[in-house]
Amino acid sequence: MRLALLLPLLLLTTSAVAQTAMERERATHARAIAAGYKALTLCSVQFNAGRTPGQAQALELVGIYPDYQDDVRVLDAVVGTDAHTVSVAFDDALPPRIAAWRPNLGCAQLPIGAGADAITALPRFDTATPDLDDRPWPLGERDATAAPRGDAAALDAAVAAAFDTPAYGEGHATTGVLVLQDGRIVAERYRDGFGPHTSQRTWSVAKSLAGALVGVAQAAGELDPSKPAPVPEWQAPGDPRGAITVDQLLRMSSGLHSDTAGNRTDALYFGGVTVAESATGWPLAHPPGTQFRYANNDSVLAVHALRAATGDEARALSRPFTDLLWPLGMTRTVAETDWRGGFVLSSQVWSTARDLARFGLLLQQGGVFEGRRLLPEGWVRAATTPAGPQPEGDLGYGATLWLMQRAPGVPADTFAAMGNRGQYVIVVPSRGVVLVRRGEDPTGKRFDPAAFTAAVLAGLDPDVAPR
Repeated sequence: MRLALLLPLLLLTTSAVAQTAMERERATHARAIAAGYKALTLCSVQFNAGRTPGQAQALELVGIYPDYQDDVRVLDAVVGTDAHTVSVAFDDALPPRIAAWRPNLGCAQLPIGAGADAITALPRFDTATPDLDDRPWPLGERDATAAPRGDAAALDAAVAAAFDTPAYGEGHATTGVLVLQDGRIVAERYRDGFGPHTSQRTWSVAKSLAGALVGVAQAAGELDPSKPAPVPEWQAPGDPRGAITVDQLLRMSSGLHSDTAGNRTDALYFGGVTVAESATGWPLAHPPGTQFRYANNDSVLAVHALRAATGDEARALSRPFTDLLWPLGMTRTVAETDWRGGFVLSSQVWSTARDLARFGLLLQQGGVFEGRRLLPEGWVRAATTPAGPQPEGDLGYGATLWLMQRAPGVPADTFAAMGNRGQYVIVVPSRGVVLVRRGEDPTGKRFDPAAFTAAVLAGLDPDVAPR
């Protein structure tokens, strides 16, 4: 009888102990993610951008995901300047989270639990970056600027209003603005501590670079976006995901499920998990091509498919640079990988305002750069056509590019690459204009790209024909 009375109490006690242990484990994992965020961010800020940890603490490490903010603030980081590493301890029983830098490929996180000896396993692409600065703009830096055609005072006022004023929204933090008109820089301004060659994380502007990389491969006959994506993990007979096309991945209509609204992939971004581990295992939630769902996984899966189609790991590592970035003169752009060599081209790219302007110019000119066709004929037109399911609101979506045809006050052909914390590369083909806005906007504080675009265009001569 006494045992019967004690058994429920014992079960309750055991359950409470298990619950407490699980809560501790969850808290430890959350600290591991926060430590990875801090290690990777400080590594990239210092070794990609050449900026100081103090600058990162003041901008990149504030206003981030609220669930990690407290841990990011209190966890200590150790910068290994000579080794190009950043370590952040988070638990007495596990090694610190480590991010390590490599030439071109930037910083990669080691997985949770890995020690510094694992750095030797990181993939590398050490080929010297070409020095193009003495070449004329846009491939190089010579003769990059020109006087605007239009109302210079109005243009200057529109650009100045992006800095520390509420003209385009409350609470944002602009770090740089650049305007191209007919291929030349006609306005450029930066926050203190930033400049033409200061790189920042692109966040989801990287998705548009991923789309262009697929386009370059299409032009070379190496990948057909209209065909099923050659994701190795989906090739088993009967796997319904094997029918998802590369184009559907680029248009955010794969139909795949994910555990959040689609734009949080913390395990991949900050947890040291690889693309192959994190992105390929999700099941279908909808038939492919029937539902728009903005998802980081779709972009990294498109590049993962390109990696598989390449069939050569060394070639796959070099491809973003030799096939897209360097031919555009984007020599200060770093594309980062996971620790097994999978490019995280949904977010983990570090680039300058001028390099992103070069990318915008490629799109504005229909895939041609300095007389060389890099993207297939008609690729930009297809990528800016809202085929398939569309998001709600003022913006449409093409193939990794946001469409602003419903946005108030801007020409109907305006489109953009957009990223978290206020990264914008806005292209207005009918006006021969490209706008770049860089920011470190706190979470929940939105910069208004349509109002900004309208104000800038008002200061430029509408009769300037695109080149």
